[in-house]
Amino acid sequence: MKYTTHKATPLAIAVAFGLLAPSSAAFAQESKEDKNIEKIEVTGSLGSLPGQDVEAVFGFGKSILETPRSASNISGELLDRFDITDIDELIAFAPGTFTQSFFGVAGSLDVRGTPGEVYFRGVKRLDNPGNYPTPIGASSNIDIVRGPASPIYGPAKVGGYLNFIPKSARSGRGQYLQQDTGAFSYTKGSWDKNVLTAEVGGPTKVAGKDAGYYLYAELENSDSYYENTATEQTVLQAAFNIDVSDNLRFEFGAMVHNYDGNQVAGWNRLTQELVDSGTYMTGTAKSIDTDGNGSISQAEFDASGTTNRYLWEKSLEEYSNSDFDGYENMALENVGTATLKRNQVLVAEDDRLKNDATTVYFDTVYYTDSGWEIKNQFFYDGYDNINENAYGFSQFHDSWVAENKLVFSKDYDTDSLEMSFQVSPSIRYTDFKHGDDYSYEFFDRRDLTMASTALDRVELATRTGSGYSNYLEGHYTDYGLAAMGDFTWDFGLNIVLGARYDSIAMQGKNILSKLNDTDVTPSASDTDGGASWTASVSYKTPLGLIPYATASQQTTVIAGQGAEIDIDNIAGGTALAASKMQEVGLKGSLLEDTLYFSLSYYEQERTDYNAQNTTTNNTTHAEGTEFELRWVATDQLVLSANYTNSTVVNLTAAQAGGEYSRVGAGDLTGVDANLFYGGYLATTLPTTNNPDAEKAGMPENIYSLSATYDFQNGFAANLNFVDVDSTWSGFSHTVKLPGYQLVNAGVNYELENWKISFNIKNLTDEKYFRSNFPDFAGGDIVLPELPRNYTAKVTYKF
Repeated sequence: MKYTTHKATPLAIAVAFGLLAPSSAAFAQESKEDKNIEKIEVTGSLGSLPGQDVEAVFGFGKSILETPRSASNISGELLDRFDITDIDELIAFAPGTFTQSFFGVAGSLDVRGTPGEVYFRGVKRLDNPGNYPTPIGASSNIDIVRGPASPIYGPAKVGGYLNFIPKSARSGRGQYLQQDTGAFSYTKGSWDKNVLTAEVGGPTKVAGKDAGYYLYAELENSDSYYENTATEQTVLQAAFNIDVSDNLRFEFGAMVHNYDGNQVAGWNRLTQELVDSGTYMTGTAKSIDTDGNGSISQAEFDASGTTNRYLWEKSLEEYSNSDFDGYENMALENVGTATLKRNQVLVAEDDRLKNDATTVYFDTVYYTDSGWEIKNQFFYDGYDNINENAYGFSQFHDSWVAENKLVFSKDYDTDSLEMSFQVSPSIRYTDFKHGDDYSYEFFDRRDLTMASTALDRVELATRTGSGYSNYLEGHYTDYGLAAMGDFTWDFGLNIVLGARYDSIAMQGKNILSKLNDTDVTPSASDTDGGASWTASVSYKTPLGLIPYATASQQTTVIAGQGAEIDIDNIAGGTALAASKMQEVGLKGSLLEDTLYFSLSYYEQERTDYNAQNTTTNNTTHAEGTEFELRWVATDQLVLSANYTNSTVVNLTAAQAGGEYSRVGAGDLTGVDANLFYGGYLATTLPTTNNPDAEKAGMPENIYSLSATYDFQNGFAANLNFVDVDSTWSGFSHTVKLPGYQLVNAGVNYELENWKISFNIKNLTDEKYFRSNFPDFAGGDIVLPELPRNYTAKVTYKF
């Protein structure tokens, strides 16, 4: 189809959305303080009990306890007490959140074994599997929702999502802060970690109207345990609230996040012996940099015979050393062994990952005299990303999204029934430009006991401007309409129903002049649509127990790491897919509302699996059990426990009888690995050792326990423990990663204005690993995790 070159700018989209939205005089916000929503407030709880209303699941102001879905809330107090600094640490506080490594960057969680999404104040951000570490220091709360999003939020992935609530001038109950408040903090940690934060907020007046503000800034300049790795980042966040009248309020703000660091691929030349004892095969790749410029070009790789050998002629176990006759340039020289240090990883000195992200929101809410709440939410999120790795992977993204969602809400009460309704039209425009270069990605040429040299350095497309594996641009617009209903009877029965339809117009083109292979679809455009729905029923018993059941189906857009849609998927009508979920559970609030628990069993899967994105949107079937307990045992002692049991199957691999992947030493047991570590081997790995096509890197069972004790004399202590099953590093089940037990502990001392905290992560110095991109490279690379490390933080509050 013909591709049109018309491209909307961010300003044009914002103006168009402004025309869609009603005038500001017609909007406002209700704090919902007068709604009959159960709130649990227990002294010393650190916000750990799920009593406050959370809109991140269905859009209604229901508490986690009353919400018929598996979800958790992590309060800012809990984040601070346990020194949670990146999202990978949330495994200790929420079931179903174990995350495989995506080259060492904590961009988003895996939820229920599949890539999750990140929301900001209830609106989906651009995809971020590993573009930059998601900042959490500026958050007052984090909601974790397991399973696909409710129809009110639009197309979503099957796994689940995190919803970040930024610090603001209004408390959880909606009132403004009573006075100016703020804090300065400095954190010092292992490997020269340095983090400085400042925040201030409070009430104010604007043209005589009640208003509030909250400002947050974070600066980091830190080295790392891993060689050639460092982090510089800045987070600036501002939130403003203005009560224009008793019925009208504006909420607006922005976050700017600049990150400069690098990805960490971990150990290469992976074998079971390397994992078990650290014994590493040394040896240098042969010199094929014929022009002597210090990097190996694609032409030089092609001429050397080291590239892209696909082992499809026979089964892998039939290959022997003689099959590599004629591939001498794949062989290593000076082969030996060494004990590899855990910080010696596949990172070159000039590797870089740089990301500049900007997020803006403007909410206008009006509460009419007849009881309608009319909320207009405008949201913008964009990033400019560059990622370069000397072993042969580079990419960039220049993408942004603008969304405008209008929500009409109304509550009705009778003598025996409370009803809440929502109707929401929305429009979401995504503009993408994305390029990546992975066709000449050589993990194993580098000997990690040595620095990166011309023997392993690959000439990158982002530096030469050509030779990309993918280079595409385009845009897509989602026109959505959703409706939700929440019905609660006085005898305890609750029913939640919702439906949505999305029509998505897509167009894009491949930039042929940038590609190393131009045999691709030049351009395409298409309009496709999908329906989503949800149905839940729960019953609140007199004993404080709430059994529930939920079924849902959700449309999903198969977008890549830079929010791009593959041109072939647009042309083939496979850019949209669907997921379905069934979940049953039991929740309870016991012991005078000091103990909360949740138990759930789920099955969920992508129902269409003709197309997938290995990085961001797998085709999977997942089932499992999740248990969460939080208990404020006394005013001083808070306990929590979690359990996750999960099994995740790759449906595409199960149907095909295998999964396309890199070939590691464990896959070619009849071949000496030194004969091919200088090259690139790939094939469709069969399900011989993995007959159920289970997703690698995901442990079947995870247990966690946490405790914090306030001595009420200024001192407090915290401890958490995580037990993780062993798991396979890659799809072919040739290298098993051992199970591990991780212990973190800390103490803090607080005076009127000062707080000092000291935390030790991995207290017992456990040696453990996480699978690194197991759907493609799990048999070839693995990430050794951090040894014992500490942070010390000083905070001044005013």
